[in-house]
Amino acid sequence: MIVPHASQAAGYTQTKYPILLVHGIFGFDNFLGADYFYKVPGELARDGARVFVSTVSAANSNEVRGEQLLAEVKRILAQTGATKINIVGHSQGSPTARYVASVRPDLVASVTSVGGVNKGSRVADIVRQVAPPGSVSESVASTVANAFARLLSFATGGNGLPQNTIAALDSLTTPGLTKFNAKHPGGVPSACDEGAYVTNGVRYYSWGGGHSVTNILDPADGPLGLLSLAHGQSNDGLVDTCSQRLGQVIRVDYKMNHLDQINGFFGITHLFETSPLTVYRQHANRLRNAGV
Repeated sequence: MIVPHASQAAGYTQTKYPILLVHGIFGFDNFLGADYFYKVPGELARDGARVFVSTVSAANSNEVRGEQLLAEVKRILAQTGATKINIVGHSQGSPTARYVASVRPDLVASVTSVGGVNKGSRVADIVRQVAPPGSVSESVASTVANAFARLLSFATGGNGLPQNTIAALDSLTTPGLTKFNAKHPGGVPSACDEGAYVTNGVRYYSWGGGHSVTNILDPADGPLGLLSLAHGQSNDGLVDTCSQRLGQVIRVDYKMNHLDQINGFFGITHLFETSPLTVYRQHANRLRNAGV
């Protein structure tokens, strides 16, 4: 999906290359009139950015989603005449984007991780322990989750993309990301720090949140607050702040939970924190100033 862009010669968010937003697990481009990145495309587009929203499997491995995203990148570049693209990935969208940057760095100007699962999620680790490979619990969970993913894909125009929740789960565990990072190390820090700012000509950035409960009116806060107890360190409910770090770390301590980072639940976020929409706009301007 493309969002019309403004025609200013030097708009605040007018990057050199198009911006492609990539959703995480069980994500979508638009569902019942609500964007996954709620109001983000429009905010970026109104001051000059050319913005696209990806359509990849709601649930599958980083590699399968990555190949789907690569095909989309090629289509967008052919459509726009651009030579490269800026990819912004939320949650599993980060390793999905990193896969494309790793196998085709010539097509990618930058990768930005937003609440990205770059070193694994403790929540995914626990789920895998509860539903080990070959178990009845795995079979039941897989059947239910795959059915949900297919329904979500159908309802959002996913074009029959393959859904495999077990492959997605394995890709999000700590062992899964350790294996993935060995093949696609761009921007990944060796410890809880920053990674390489540039790898193979691709710039890497990250930002995210360190709070799980941010607004009592947000129905997601309760479940995310409970899940946050699994981590034992600062986290956004689903991903700890160390795992969110990639390349140049802008901030991973925003008062935002995992869904606040995409302005989720119709923009119900922390009253005393910078709006996620502002953060996206600031980052587009950062990319613009970096010449990408």
